[in-house]
Amino acid sequence: MLSRWLLVAVSFLLIVAVVGGCGGRAVRAPGAAMQARSSDNALEQTCIQQGWQRVDIQVSGLERRLMWKGPREGWQNGAILVLHGGGGQADHFCAGGNLVQPQIRFAEMALARGFAVFALDATTDKVTDAEGRACGKRFDFSVLSRPNLDLPYIEKIITETVPAKRPRGSNPAVFVTGLSTGGYMTTRIGGELGDRITAFAPVSAGDPYGTDTICDTTLSERTSAKGILVDRETRKQIVIDGACASSAVTHEAKWPVAKGRRPPFKQFHNEADGIVDISCMRKATAMLISNGFAANQPYIVPKRGNKDPFKHLWLEDYNTPLLDFFASQAAKGG
Repeated sequence: MLSRWLLVAVSFLLIVAVVGGCGGRAVRAPGAAMQARSSDNALEQTCIQQGWQRVDIQVSGLERRLMWKGPREGWQNGAILVLHGGGGQADHFCAGGNLVQPQIRFAEMALARGFAVFALDATTDKVTDAEGRACGKRFDFSVLSRPNLDLPYIEKIITETVPAKRPRGSNPAVFVTGLSTGGYMTTRIGGELGDRITAFAPVSAGDPYGTDTICDTTLSERTSAKGILVDRETRKQIVIDGACASSAVTHEAKWPVAKGRRPPFKQFHNEADGIVDISCMRKATAMLISNGFAANQPYIVPKRGNKDPFKHLWLEDYNTPLLDFFASQAAKGG
């Protein structure tokens, strides 16, 4: 039987898949998924009308895309790569309904402060779990025996796309941030491409090396990002109180051996997050520090009332401190 929190989370995520991308009207699956897909082109066109540009990339035999926009006067503070959450899309950093407005404002604020913004897009049903089941639209953050689909895509963006777009005389700093499973992927990027980035900031996320994605469609009604996430030590779903609290890490996937510098990080979380329990963020903190990463004080919204799936979303409160963190690192020269 699904837990009470998982049932709440499922209902919430069905709404997010539509409200976030379709202007605020909730429609239930499967109609929700169909409506969300039909809106993709409209959202992209809205972004393009606002000065964003689409870039198509071929990597690992897949056609990938991203949306990007730069500030008017060069990149004073460098570039930020932003990763959407499960079931989301790159366009949600420049267009969409009420639930993604804080993300849109983040991109607008970043541009105003001299950052270029590159919004990355996950694949759909290309990422699979350990049993080979398709996971919907998610970044490939889990550590599995097969090759990772997103690390080559992201590395190509960092080493080829960003330099090709960067105006002469701009700050060369590259930052990464992401929401939810995009936040898990952000930490994975820090671990495996850390020598290529300046700093990173996971939002509403946990430890990618200690979390399994189980894309069994019988465990969740959600169609855009299938299945559930569980902690590898406790085998508890990450929505459960204390899900990631464990004194052992014997089932943690092996973290990569350091290649050069380990970039600093800062986490953003809500204590009342009803999708990724705060214990999962704290486990990620401990694992990052134990692997040589420099922690900055996390930005945690204190718990007010009960846990709530809506408190998992990117919050307006995160925007200024997140950009302040990146700007401070840009000023240090990486």
